[in-house]
Amino acid sequence: MKRIALFAVLAAAAAAAFFGCGKSGAAGTPGAARASDAGTPDPAGGDASLSYIMGRQKLILGLDDSFPPMGFRNENNEIVGYDVDLAKEAARRMGVELVLQPIDWNAKEQELNTKEIDCIWNGFSITEERKQVVTYSPPYLGNAQVIVVKGNSPLNTLADLGGKIIGLQAGSSSVDALDEAAELKASVREVIEYKDYLTALMDLDVGGADAILIDLVVANDNINRSGKDFRILEETLAAEQFGIGFRKGEDALMNKVWETLLEMAGDGTVARISTQWLGADISLIGK
Repeated sequence: MKRIALFAVLAAAAAAAFFGCGKSGAAGTPGAARASDAGTPDPAGGDASLSYIMGRQKLILGLDDSFPPMGFRNENNEIVGYDVDLAKEAARRMGVELVLQPIDWNAKEQELNTKEIDCIWNGFSITEERKQVVTYSPPYLGNAQVIVVKGNSPLNTLADLGGKIIGLQAGSSSVDALDEAAELKASVREVIEYKDYLTALMDLDVGGADAILIDLVVANDNINRSGKDFRILEETLAAEQFGIGFRKGEDALMNKVWETLLEMAGDGTVARISTQWLGADISLIGK
């Protein structure tokens, strides 16, 4: 079975992250937002987002709980994953309780802005459009948008998708990637939006779609975990990076979380978690 090389593509995405985050200042140091953008303003002026969390002693993390290996439910119905383990350790070091809150991914920004959650930490791809409404941490992991097909599919290139049915997750960066590939999108017969990627891949398995546009890390994990006869096309649509999303202007909270992650990278904790869930230390934190 022909599969794409995970680390080669993520290495390219990591390079894109390094050269593409110039607006964030020095490596590992996020840029400051305007005080007028603060999502949790201090009556005395400035950003009270960190004091809000520390005073409440709770950090509510919004996630799609069917997004392995970043965050998903195991056989005991517990929410586990790469992002979950990073967040648990970061919250522990910050001295706050981590609350994992499953959300409708298509309404994630609304959940954030209404303070139902405090951050989006679940393979949340950084895009220019999202930067307008969300304060991002620096990139912590590279990714790419890829096409998954059944093992016996005659589809081998993006050009082969003309006249076919493509599935993707509603509200995901796959939607943006397909929108940007205007020629490809115009060539397909139909685009189906699913609630989550696991449903999309199940529909691919039974023939409801010809191909699924999906995050590389999720595709590799699903193929390895499920044993399904799927394969990933060599051509990719877009290299991208994952970041943690906070309410617009909440730099104080974002900076504290990022400083904690840098500390975790420095003592080897990030490498351990990355190796456990992704097979190698491919994190961008502190690199």
